[in-house]
Amino acid sequence: MTTFTKILIANRGEIACRIMRTARRMGIATVAVYSDADRDALHVAMADEAVRIGPPPARDSYLRGDVIIAAAKRSGAQAIHPGYGFLSENAEFAEACAVAGLIFIGPSPETMRLMGSKSAAKTLMEKSGVPLVPGYHGSAQHLGALRETAERIGYPVLIKASAGGGGKGMRVVTREADFAEALAGAKREAKAAFADDRMLIEKYLSRPRHIEVQVFGDAHGNIVSLFERECTLQRRHQKVIEEAPSPSLTPEQRERIWQAAREAAKAVNYINAGTVEFIADAENFYFIEMNTRLQVEHPVTEMITGIDLVAWQIRVAMGEAFTRTQDQIKARGHAIEARVYAEDPDKGFLPSIGTLHHWKVPDLRVDSGYRQGDTITPHYDPMLAKMIAAAPTRAQALRQMMEGLKHFEVAGIATNIAFLEKLIAHPDVVSDRMDTGLIERDLAMLTAPASFGPLDLAAAAGAAMLRERRPPPSDGWRDPWDDDDGWMPAGERRRTYSFRHAGQRHDIVVARQSLGATARDGSAFDVVQDGEKEQASAVWLGRDLELLTARGRFKLHWIDPYAAEAGSAISDDRIVAPMPGTVTRILAEAGAELARGAAVLVLEAMKMEHTLRAPADGRLVALNCAVGDVVSEGTDLADFEPVRSGPQP
Repeated sequence: MTTFTKILIANRGEIACRIMRTARRMGIATVAVYSDADRDALHVAMADEAVRIGPPPARDSYLRGDVIIAAAKRSGAQAIHPGYGFLSENAEFAEACAVAGLIFIGPSPETMRLMGSKSAAKTLMEKSGVPLVPGYHGSAQHLGALRETAERIGYPVLIKASAGGGGKGMRVVTREADFAEALAGAKREAKAAFADDRMLIEKYLSRPRHIEVQVFGDAHGNIVSLFERECTLQRRHQKVIEEAPSPSLTPEQRERIWQAAREAAKAVNYINAGTVEFIADAENFYFIEMNTRLQVEHPVTEMITGIDLVAWQIRVAMGEAFTRTQDQIKARGHAIEARVYAEDPDKGFLPSIGTLHHWKVPDLRVDSGYRQGDTITPHYDPMLAKMIAAAPTRAQALRQMMEGLKHFEVAGIATNIAFLEKLIAHPDVVSDRMDTGLIERDLAMLTAPASFGPLDLAAAAGAAMLRERRPPPSDGWRDPWDDDDGWMPAGERRRTYSFRHAGQRHDIVVARQSLGATARDGSAFDVVQDGEKEQASAVWLGRDLELLTARGRFKLHWIDPYAAEAGSAISDDRIVAPMPGTVTRILAEAGAELARGAAVLVLEAMKMEHTLRAPADGRLVALNCAVGDVVSEGTDLADFEPVRSGPQP
């Protein structure tokens, strides 16, 4: 049996910080690795040592196994924890660790290879009696064979990367005419994310649920399940909300799915942490895949079992046997996790880049790799944090989560917090009538902007009043002529505050007796209007105000009556970058006549492809970019000449 005194974490952000906290409690020193983009990151500051491994692109840093192993050897670490993502399921990296005399904290390379190939895994599960979704997981990969398979299975079908995960390299196809384009897109995405573009085809169940089981194995032949998680709430196959236990299973179904997961793990002599994923309908469940790593959603399992899964991973890697049998592992209460992302639901969930000028988390468990003042770059996954609520019952955990989201404050970048608030309060979520298509069906409602009303305008005026107030001099006397808050020597003081919200101007006339504001701690303040008081929160970025009230989150601009307002022209004669990214494909030539919605180019940002399309019927006049160009938000990528209808001046 081995004892670790120092481990290297081959990852970044939230999971690196999470592993470091557990290692510190175990008396183990940690080594961080970082790219140039992460030089000042939280995980670097937390570690006992930190080693630079390359420039920002992941392929040149966090995916450089040779550089990471060299860093571990130089630092004297005995083991490497890969976290999740990056090299966590890379069998070649695990083998290279062993060759270098380092222990890889995870399953064996052989297991990763077997279960990392969805096709091979399904073949093995079929032999082991684990139920499978009808589909194809063979070796023929050309378009004709895969399209013929889809026709035989029957549409709708799911195209899925054999080596994939996290929703990347996946497409739902509802008709034969769309199959070729969907397959090509899935292959490109899989090749970029996993360096493997092999695909499998599955029958797409229209309203399924997604349930997974946490399994653990040690080197002494013991395999246990740590119960199940419900991961049904997804967008573009990416989990958004997770909870444990699943509220949808009967006791009999629960026992069967645990047993199926253990059988899956036993079939490959599984060691360390893993997750067996299933898709389920009202009666049956089917094996999807096995993730040979720790999962993003592991905290909900920790909250209901009281087990630190990272500590278990480390102990198993040191050769220790489990100290608890399956019967001794108990689940208590209910836990829910919400993923907070740097993305803008108002712009189709495009990634948001910028500085965290304000960061205030609620009094719940929040796992994050960011702090106030950190910069969100376009190089990595946009997840900012995971917030976890735990309570004796699901209803209580939901209420905790709702309250926690209301008090999660972020300013400087766009986030999905308002979207999460609506999702967690959705009637079908509260009453457990969920399926994996819920978000897409109700996306318009879930992303609808909050209505900006008179009470919100009053709160904005209150925030402006507080901003105008100058602190009293040291002698306590204030000259009223020095104030700019509308003080008058005679008559009633009145002041007009003007704001712009969503392109509309809003004016409010404030009389001295009608509206008042009192600062609380931090960004919070009380606003009193006509004797009625409520609490709000305000963060100023120049003259831009990010306002949080009981009715929603609002981005406002305070109009200075003495300053000219900068305008912005929006037209359909340009195609601009909606976020920072890399141009990966050009799909149309200059001079081409295009219909509205025709694909022009593909922009890749935060590991996802975004197709930019013609804004109207017309002609593509010129391309202002080339494949490989790294562009910033707002960059003119192409000039477009729309077809004008009706008489022209």
